[in-house]
Amino acid sequence: MRRICFILHVKPDRVEEYKARHRDVWPEMRRALQDAGWRNYSLFLRPDGTLVGYLECEDFDACRAAMAEKGVNARWQAEMGDLFADDGLAPDEAMQPIEEVFHLD
Repeated sequence: MRRICFILHVKPDRVEEYKARHRDVWPEMRRALQDAGWRNYSLFLRPDGTLVGYLECEDFDACRAAMAEKGVNARWQAEMGDLFADDGLAPDEAMQPIEEVFHLD
């Protein structure tokens, strides 16, 4: 398994809305992520809108490609896209893995 960490930026004035939407992630979206190979997926959000994501998977590019084929992902990205301040990219396109430089197992 590979560990993936990424940072996105939620618009500061939309932080509460972002949190509210994630309290009830659609069951179909949860299944799609699992079916695409996303494991141990977590999101952490600071009050300033800095969002840190973490997941484990075999192949991140393959997982993202699998999600891109799912209709529920397109609907979710459309619902969430206006909450982000990341250069107009869809949230799933803006996820760029951060280099892991240390891990204590």
